[in-house]
Formats: sequence, C-alpha cells, structure tokens
Amino acid sequence: MDLRIVTLAERPTLKSSFANAETEPWPAFMDEDPMATLYYSDVRTAHPEYGLIAYDAAAPDQAVARAFCVPFAWDGDPALGELPADGWDGVIWRSARDRQIGREPNMVSALEITIPTDLQGTGLSGTMLAAMRDNAARLGFEHLVAPVRPNRKHLVPDMPIEEYARLVREDGLPQDPWLRVHVRAGGRIVGTCKRAMVIPGTLEEWRSWTGLPFDETGPVVVPGALVPVHCDVEHGVAVYVEPGVWVYHRL
Repeated sequence: MDLRIVTLAERPTLKSSFANAETEPWPAFMDEDPMATLYYSDVRTAHPEYGLIAYDAAAPDQAVARAFCVPFAWDGDPALGELPADGWDGVIWRSARDRQIGREPNMVSALEITIPTDLQGTGLSGTMLAAMRDNAARLGFEHLVAPVRPNRKHLVPDMPIEEYARLVREDGLPQDPWLRVHVRAGGRIVGTCKRAMVIPGTLEEWRSWTGLPFDETGPVVVPGALVPVHCDVEHGVAVYVEPGVWVYHRL
C-alpha cells in the first residue's frame, strides 16, 4: 500500500468511512453517544485541521484509516494526570464551549484512531498515532492527551479500570494492545476517567442496538462494552457509563 495521510482541511470531501461497512470495528451502541453527535456534526467545519484520513494512493477517494482529535483549554497538569473525569465526552463539550466563548486551547485530545478490522495488526494504528502526534505539534501544541478505550477491556467487563490499566507483560509494557501502542509511541499512562462516555437510552433502544432482551433490572453484559450496562426495568431505561485510561504524550 502506498499510504498517504492528509487532514480534512486538505481534503474536505474525502470520506472517513471505509469501503466495506462490515470492517468498521465499533459496536453499534457506540454510535449512540450524544456527545458524538455534537462532534461529528461539525468536525469538517470547526476543526478540519485536526482530522486525519489515510488512503492508498491507488484509491485516493477511499479511506483506509482515520484519526480525529480536538483542541481544548484545561488548567490542570496533564503530566500529573490532572485531566477531566468525563474523558471523551468531556473534551468534546469543552472544545465546543471554548470555541463558542473564544477561549484559547492549550492542549489537544485524541478522540479516535480507527483501523478497519481487515487491517488491524498491520502496524497502521501506530502510524496513525505518530501522524496525530506530528500534526498536533505542527499546530503548535506541546501536550497531546488521550482518553484511551482499551481494546481488550471488554473481555473482562467486571474488572475495575484502574486494575486493568496496571496490567503489564513481562517486558513491562501494558497487556492491552492499544495501550501498548500509545506507550511505545512515547505516551505515559497517567490515570483513568470513570465516565469517559455516557450512553443513555430506553430499553427499546438498547434492545435494538444490541439484540439483547434488557428485561431484568441490574447489570447487563453487552458484547463489546467495557463494563456492564445498568438496566432499570421499572423506569424503562438503561445507561452505559464507559471508563477510559488517560495517556499523556509530551510533544
């Protein structure tokens, strides 16, 4: 593959979706986070220089990977893990608010690096992370943070996120592959965010998103979810509160 990586500002009409919809790696319910709607509805007009699309030069109109991030203002020290408790959702609404009130951002947060399932394990995720780091530095930032969604946490949904983030291999690198990519790229795990993403819905909505019955009050283990979804049959709702792991990159 003759890989090329461009910003949305450079190629505003280049689609970020993949040729085969079945290679999108995210569970269906992940598309229902209200904050995602806030971000993806205006990414191409608000922050096109922070969105990266990779494509093969042989097929210049088709994405093979994507990487998105947002600038935001924050008073805490990211190197000490002083970062928003609301993680992914939090950096999105702060970025939107900062833009509205004219507050100058002082750091960048990664939002996603998405590799189609048929190209995972090829090293493309590390390439996109390096491109994101370089792009943030090019835009004049010294700090890149990432509310990382560990990609193997769904296999142990009952394990606390703090415990999971501490798991390492014999070589000292994180057991989780996605955390490992960040650490190898120069990132450092500095903490966790207990509510990185909140997805509420009616029981009917959750049934349509997952194909599960959602007919008993209590925790429901959903394939692809990092922690169980809380189901409240009496009130007809269910809420997913996903944790994340904060990783800090000094640029």
